[in-house]
Amino acid sequence: MRLVVTGTDTDIGKTVFAAALTTAIGARYWKPIQSGLDDGSDAQRVAALGVPEDRILPEAYRLATPCSPHRAAEIDGVVIDPARLVPPEGPLVIEGAGGVLVPVTRALLYADLFARWGLPTVLVARTGLGTINHSLLSIEALRSRGVAILGVAFIGDPEPDSEATIATIGGVQRLGRLPRLDPLTPTTLAAAFAANFALEDFA
Repeated sequence: MRLVVTGTDTDIGKTVFAAALTTAIGARYWKPIQSGLDDGSDAQRVAALGVPEDRILPEAYRLATPCSPHRAAEIDGVVIDPARLVPPEGPLVIEGAGGVLVPVTRALLYADLFARWGLPTVLVARTGLGTINHSLLSIEALRSRGVAILGVAFIGDPEPDSEATIATIGGVQRLGRLPRLDPLTPTTLAAAFAANFALEDFA
């Protein structure tokens, strides 16, 4: 099983969800491009959330500047070669960066990369105001490129109408909703994922 986890925006909980999913399905985790290192990497975050370090694959690119990969690479003096961004074999959760139309290079968007990979994709969306528009735009961007959308995973407080509206209008499955957790620990995350998602939906 190899899955892509992408989001409708940045800082919505995508890494937390990716960590929970990786642990639940017994996969490895891969963040192809890490932009921004001062606050730690997403690989370090998923390790802190319970993913064993031997199941965390090294990034293809580690960029110091915390911005879109295409610009971070330019600032850091790095040339991103898409040929290096090939998903490893075996059970795998791949985390993108920010939203689906974030540029990998000035000629390649993440949605284009997902289309090349041909892997099922989970769209992570927050439940707050504006999520219907952001989610439906993301769904359209993915679908127009032929990306298979496994479903939408919501993050935040319950908003049943917004969640149902996105699923119905977008023609996608609502996979579940991960609540904000305090404290956020490997134990509370695993329990919340088990209580709110069905593993068979990710098969």
